[in-house]
Amino acid sequence: MASTKLYAAIYVVLFVVATVQVGLEGFLRSGPGGYWLIFGAIMVVSFVKAGAVAGYYMHLREEPRAVSYVMLIGLFGALALTIAAAYSIL
Repeated sequence: MASTKLYAAIYVVLFVVATVQVGLEGFLRSGPGGYWLIFGAIMVVSFVKAGAVAGYYMHLREEPRAVSYVMLIGLFGALALTIAAAYSIL
């Protein structure tokens, strides 16, 4: 079992990453010029956050690889829906 200090450190990292993501979303509203660049950056940040949450808080690091693969399938499904929604906005 991981220590409380590790979970607290991961929480702080997730808080900082979420703050960066909100800042990037502010650039999306500023103009259409770099929409896809900012969108891509937000997706990368989202993958980092999802990986940290799944790996540490959901304890996937300690699970068999088959369980991790099932989670990845769901993650790619969510990514596909997000990209489809982004196309419908434009």
